[in-house]
Amino acid sequence: MSGYLLEVDDLAVHYRVRRSVVRAVESVSFTVREGETVAIVGESGSGKSTTAYALLGLLPRSARLTRGRIGFGGRDLAGLPERKWRDLRGREIALIPQDPGTALNPVQRIGAQVAEALRLSGAGRSTVRTRTLELLADAGLPDPEVQARQYPSQLSGGMRQRALIAIAIAARPRLIVADEPTSALDVTVQRRILDHIGELIRESGTSMLLITHDLGIAAERADRVLVMRSGTLVEQGIPEKVLSDPRDSYTRSLIEAAPGLARSPRPRRVELTAIPGGAPGDPFAEQPPPARSKGEDRPDEPVVRVEELVKEFRLPRSSGRSGTVRAVDQVSFAIHRGRTYGLVGESGSGKSTTARLILRLADPTGGRVFLGEEDITGTRGAGQRLLRRRIQVVQQNPFASLDPRRSIEQIVTDPLASFGLGSRAQRRRRAAELVDLVALPASVLGRRPAELSGGQRQRVAIARALVLNPELVVCDEPVSALDVSVQAQILDLLAALQTELGVSYLFISHDLAVVRHIADEVGVLHRGRLVESGPTEQIFAEARHAHTRELLDAIPGRR
Repeated sequence: MSGYLLEVDDLAVHYRVRRSVVRAVESVSFTVREGETVAIVGESGSGKSTTAYALLGLLPRSARLTRGRIGFGGRDLAGLPERKWRDLRGREIALIPQDPGTALNPVQRIGAQVAEALRLSGAGRSTVRTRTLELLADAGLPDPEVQARQYPSQLSGGMRQRALIAIAIAARPRLIVADEPTSALDVTVQRRILDHIGELIRESGTSMLLITHDLGIAAERADRVLVMRSGTLVEQGIPEKVLSDPRDSYTRSLIEAAPGLARSPRPRRVELTAIPGGAPGDPFAEQPPPARSKGEDRPDEPVVRVEELVKEFRLPRSSGRSGTVRAVDQVSFAIHRGRTYGLVGESGSGKSTTARLILRLADPTGGRVFLGEEDITGTRGAGQRLLRRRIQVVQQNPFASLDPRRSIEQIVTDPLASFGLGSRAQRRRRAAELVDLVALPASVLGRRPAELSGGQRQRVAIARALVLNPELVVCDEPVSALDVSVQAQILDLLAALQTELGVSYLFISHDLAVVRHIADEVGVLHRGRLVESGPTEQIFAEARHAHTRELLDAIPGRR
């Protein structure tokens, strides 16, 4: 016996795409001991998930394991027939997938899905119900009897992820493959989920292969870290060694890009070569006043000011409760020209509702919103439409926010066409300027969103938001769906655009480490109330409120 639970030797996986072959994984070798947690880190496309799914026998039909050995408990799993994989999968090797929204059956109750995993693992019928509730409790659900009767849509993202953990541990497997198990969750929920998985693993002696794009998470949670790039392992070792003395330049770039591993904001690195606005005489050539360098005195008059903002929602009758819930409660802050205000909080804290009130996509229950000196709280009709020229938004999911049927040129110029600004030639020139400004090649103008990467799509969304020269851009979780390296590029781009154009940002995030890299001031929302507000570095150095300290403690890699 080698003493290893898992031995991967010279693994290679190729995909056949049309008439070409993509070498997704090439000559990857590593081991996992009993009770050990090993993390595989890398960007999208690095091959880490392909490696994980090869270990589970879940590669798609277009993929082929062309070479290598997968030793598990003394057996070689490479080339194992599907019938034997079904006996092994779940019982000895289990998966915690990335997206609980798609991994759970939406029309089946949570308890039934856990019970199914138990029955497939050979549990007796008489013990299934009791074990289901025990597993849900072990996974950290607060009221297992209630949650067992609920459907996935009735649970929060964190609760759905805990249900997936219950399914994964149902058969007491020897190895759990956790594929980005918390990437879609708030940092505080992420920390609780990872803490709980760690406790379960320590108690049972189970091994874990953790797949993540965040080196901060890997360094904090794993016994060993493997770094993948372009299908190959470029570095591996214990976290302390990898972080303190990385040998590969790619590892160093991941460390630099991980917000939680940086002790101070990173220097800005984007150089802009063009300023949008068109030639003299263009109907959209006016520019806002230029920004000043960070720390320089600015005019006191804010671009946007909210005063004692309140938003209440009536509870549905199906909830079993009557009355209203206050989603935003007496919130006040101001955003000055050329500056960024970071609004931070967990899901449900009121961040996005506050943004919708400022964008005039919802009416406040109380309070006022000012754009410059103009009270826009009750703006309707044509006046509300004109506000769209002054306030724009960059949304969280760049794929969902871009029309998949239109070209990038059409997407970027659509706001101009909507307001009847410029000729077709002027709009086309404007689109070229904006694409250049956000550091994309001119060739993307004829392509569609599906042909671009996530980071490229978000750059297109930023270009579209800037095409009308707005005074304020609301960035609603604009980097939470991106890898840390792409995330860092987008943050640097936003900062450079602000310096060049003088635009102001309302930057919404659940992650204080991300906000630190972009915001001049930070406001912390908790259950609808602004519990703390002030200059960014002051918040990091002297956080006063307990919830702010909790958000700081949850930053991956900070502990």
